[in-house]
Amino acid sequence: MSRRSSSRSVQYTTSPLLASKTPVWRSKFIVAGIAFGFLVLAGRAAYVQVIGNDFFQRQGEVRFTRTLELPANRGRILDRNGLLLASSVVAPSIWAIPEDIERDDPEVKAKLKQVARLLEMTQKDFDKKLEDEDKTFVWIKRQVDEPIAKRIAELNIKGIYQRKEYKRQYPEGEAAAHVVGFTNVEDNGQEGIELAFNKELAGKAGARRVIKDRLGRVVEGVGEQIPPVDGRDIQLSVDSKVQFFAYQKLRDAVTANKAKAGSVVVLDAVTGEVLALANYPSYVPDKRQNLTGEQLRNRALTDTFEPGSTMKPITVAMALEAGRIKPQTLIETGPGRFSIGGFTISDTHNYGTLTVEGVIQKSSNVGALKIAQKMSPHEMWDTYTALGYGQKPQLQFPGAVTGRLRPWKSWRPVEQATMAYGYGLSASLFQMAHSYTSFAHDGQLIPATILKSPDPAVGVKVFSPQNALAVRKMLQMAAGPGGTGQRAQTIGYSVGGKSGTAHKQVGKGYASNKYRSWFTGMAPIEKPRIIVAVMIDEPSAGQYFGGLVAAPVFSEVVQQTLRMMNVPPDMAVKPLVVTNGVEESF
Repeated sequence: MSRRSSSRSVQYTTSPLLASKTPVWRSKFIVAGIAFGFLVLAGRAAYVQVIGNDFFQRQGEVRFTRTLELPANRGRILDRNGLLLASSVVAPSIWAIPEDIERDDPEVKAKLKQVARLLEMTQKDFDKKLEDEDKTFVWIKRQVDEPIAKRIAELNIKGIYQRKEYKRQYPEGEAAAHVVGFTNVEDNGQEGIELAFNKELAGKAGARRVIKDRLGRVVEGVGEQIPPVDGRDIQLSVDSKVQFFAYQKLRDAVTANKAKAGSVVVLDAVTGEVLALANYPSYVPDKRQNLTGEQLRNRALTDTFEPGSTMKPITVAMALEAGRIKPQTLIETGPGRFSIGGFTISDTHNYGTLTVEGVIQKSSNVGALKIAQKMSPHEMWDTYTALGYGQKPQLQFPGAVTGRLRPWKSWRPVEQATMAYGYGLSASLFQMAHSYTSFAHDGQLIPATILKSPDPAVGVKVFSPQNALAVRKMLQMAAGPGGTGQRAQTIGYSVGGKSGTAHKQVGKGYASNKYRSWFTGMAPIEKPRIIVAVMIDEPSAGQYFGGLVAAPVFSEVVQQTLRMMNVPPDMAVKPLVVTNGVEESF
């Protein structure tokens, strides 16, 4: 037994492998390698913690730290009396992390169907929002009503979240839409005052640094919070009651005359404030689905046209100022037509010999061009320019156009003649109304403003007070018995104004059956308080003269506005009954 045991035992000390000596350098190399590894790790740790700390800190922040924007409350838009035209209300937005929504769960499926119904979305559109499960963020619907958002929150669906946002409300709706404008879903102004004063209304958003987890939940705040600075309120010169009434009467006139569109401008003749600026067709600012450019366009400022007969008082005023005529100067208009440069200019009737006052009262084209011939093109151009024609209105409002007034050196004699009665140049309705402040404000063209400014305006002298008064008397005659704008008269207030009717331009010519009709005037005559301009585009119900189509709107707007402004009546005027055969020239 002992012999077998000894034969099976291994003498490790005598093993040739173990008996061989290991070189010393090998063990030292291994130890050195381990030490070097520790040194590398220590160096890396030192680099991360000390040398490159800023870089790694930033990388950590990029992955886990977020800056939350704290939205500022957008400022309100108020009318001149402090009534709301636009304000912001809380409107939460619904968003989701599709990959976190357990759509295989029957209970979750039922809740998701409820969300789609609450958001008034089809199930197909709702599911399409969530179909990509790789998405970590998707908007479901922006700016929903608070009660709806509350009901969605009560469903407590994992992966469906809300964000506090604001949306605009417009109490005056379509009546003031072209004045106020609207904002987009990001609360940035897109039209009107919302666009013109976007910076002031928007304010400045605040910020809050937070650490978020993978699901986007806030774990803790980091650093100081910067509070938002709310936007400031903007108070307009517009009177919401005047605006609504003007819009209502304009809408009725456009509908009754089967017209394409229309505009009304009401200016304060003392301060230059815009009291109303209405257009039809219009739109509801906070419900803009399926809108067209026809509805959005602020026609009173963006559409230009040849002013027609409303320019005749300006022609007379510049001739009076130049000393070439007097109100009683006789002008021969017979036989009712005049040939110049191969063209024949006509009146609707042969008025024979008229005074200058009669030229305005009867709206004689021949009389106006003969008065213009007493002046040089340069003189006429200077006056037109002084009145703002051919220049962009200095109004704090987007979209105002310049119109067209060619350099006087290029005028031919026939063009000087046609400009005397409003053809050959173009202007917007606002420019036309603004130019009439020179008559209403004792010869001064006063600056117009859309912001409330109760102080009397200081303008630039264009005509003398005596000549401005003389033209006002002529405008009163034009709106009185024997004039072309008799339907402009009101009960209790003296009015003066000039009607106009012009063929619409089509390409390089004029359409024979398409017209623009307007009336521009002021009241009361002795001390004008307001200027009102009305334009009706393409009336097609049988009447198209400005004295029949636009003058009645002028009458109603003037009477109601002066009453709202507590202007005492200066006379008792019984409106005349005017037949359809009223005379008026183009």
